[in-house]
Amino acid sequence: MYRSLFARDLFAEVDRLQRELQQSFDTVSPSIRGFARGYPALNVGSTPTSVEIFAFAPGMDPARLEVQVDRGVLTIEGERVPAVRSSDTSKTTTHINECFAGRFRRVVSLPDDVDAAGVNASYRDGVLRVTVPRRESAEPRRIEVQ
Repeated sequence: MYRSLFARDLFAEVDRLQRELQQSFDTVSPSIRGFARGYPALNVGSTPTSVEIFAFAPGMDPARLEVQVDRGVLTIEGERVPAVRSSDTSKTTTHINECFAGRFRRVVSLPDDVDAAGVNASYRDGVLRVTVPRRESAEPRRIEVQ
């Protein structure tokens, strides 16, 4: 019996399709406390003075990233071009391709106490860091009891 170097296991393929389908239903509305799958992967957290969003997008050109804040919603958009391209695609067969390439868009709902005018974004070592400061009146302060 002939066996291929990259054997196709029907049950493994069905399992993969089931996982992909389940992942599409597992997404929850992304917000400061929500979780959603997608590219780039996000970490969202807060401090008493700001909301911090980290988008993990290695190999991106910062010029292809766009960050916007509008009515309490932070949007990160961009395009990632393929890092490696085969010179002769007619002779190349791809067996696994886990690198994302193409346009993407991630949306995060921000809390009401942020100052959209002070948003700062920086990209370093494959990580986009977006800092959204909180309004000064929203910061916790100690009240002296008399």
